[in-house]
Amino acid sequence: MGRLGNMGLFDRSLFGVSRRGLLGTLGTVVAAPRLLFGGAAHADDHARDLHACDLMETEWVGTAGVGEGFAPVLLSPDMEATPVGPAGQRLHWVEPGPDGRTAIAVARRPGTTAIVFDRRSGTVLARFEPGEGRVFSGHGRFIEDGRRFLAVEIERSSGQGVVTRRVPEAGFAIEAEWASSGIGPHDLLPVGGTLIVANGGVEPHTPQAVGAEIAGASVALLDPMSGATRAVAALGDDLESLSLRHLASAPDGFTVIAAQDLLADGIARPLLYAVEGERLTAFDAPDAEWRGLRTYVGSVAFDASGAYVAAASPRGNRVAVWRRDGRFIGALTLVDGCGLAPTRQAGQFLATSGLGEIALLATDGDSLGVRARVKKDLRFDNHAALAL
Repeated sequence: MGRLGNMGLFDRSLFGVSRRGLLGTLGTVVAAPRLLFGGAAHADDHARDLHACDLMETEWVGTAGVGEGFAPVLLSPDMEATPVGPAGQRLHWVEPGPDGRTAIAVARRPGTTAIVFDRRSGTVLARFEPGEGRVFSGHGRFIEDGRRFLAVEIERSSGQGVVTRRVPEAGFAIEAEWASSGIGPHDLLPVGGTLIVANGGVEPHTPQAVGAEIAGASVALLDPMSGATRAVAALGDDLESLSLRHLASAPDGFTVIAAQDLLADGIARPLLYAVEGERLTAFDAPDAEWRGLRTYVGSVAFDASGAYVAAASPRGNRVAVWRRDGRFIGALTLVDGCGLAPTRQAGQFLATSGLGEIALLATDGDSLGVRARVKKDLRFDNHAALAL
């Protein structure tokens, strides 16, 4: 075992986190709408032209490279894939709308577009941009039953993170914005009455990451209405090379965060942590399994029951699964696999890959297997989501 090999969810005392200086909020502002194409009546010229009888049944949503471009993708219950309109930028996360009809695909930096689409008809409804001088970081979430949309954005000049709260009915105008209480925010997740923000710090594989050994990552717990910072959690000194990037929560609110390591020094650092208030507690796995992820978890998801957690590493060509109490179950090979989402069955996950594979994985808590597998002519990006 490496020097971190005995650290696990069962060793909670080893992972107490320290508070960091809290950044003040930017205050509430109201910004003019930056909607580029407004409303269904102005649907994208390239959108599918479907009649009402052609409405699709969408089980999952994701994004993928399609030909020379990018697009949101609808996945049916039998894993048929339908791209939705073209996009000139890499799209990352897709957030299904609580209305059962719409979804939003968000670009990641340096991207500056978010695409609103109808997941039944496959038509693009609208596009909107980040605030002036910013880029999207790839993730956004609906709150208040879809009456508001939160997005994480990054200042081009400073790298500081901003959370924007938008009003869908007002063309996704920015209603308020706050500091994310960290640099390099990537994901955010409303859980109960708290907004959790993954501030990744220095982004791996960028010029800023060359020679860096400290990511400066943190997990900020914010008030979802005012943006006030309630607490900031961070890892201990021997884990400061980890960039905390992706969040997932179980139906009961239990939340995990997945990491990417700036360092490739052969040390088996845990890449999955439970977020327990101001504590981050490592999941357990053999050192060889952590090393097999090759320093990078690109997505994380709970199954429908909340009993199991899956994490995917496209670099390691692996999907690993744990019990929610942190005990490792096993891992499967999925070349360039990264997209993960629950199915409606307990113990099952959908997984997608950059090579166009779509797989259904299943666990009984002791073992892990593949129940179905198909291949499409698409290059799936990092994420998939179960349609609501």
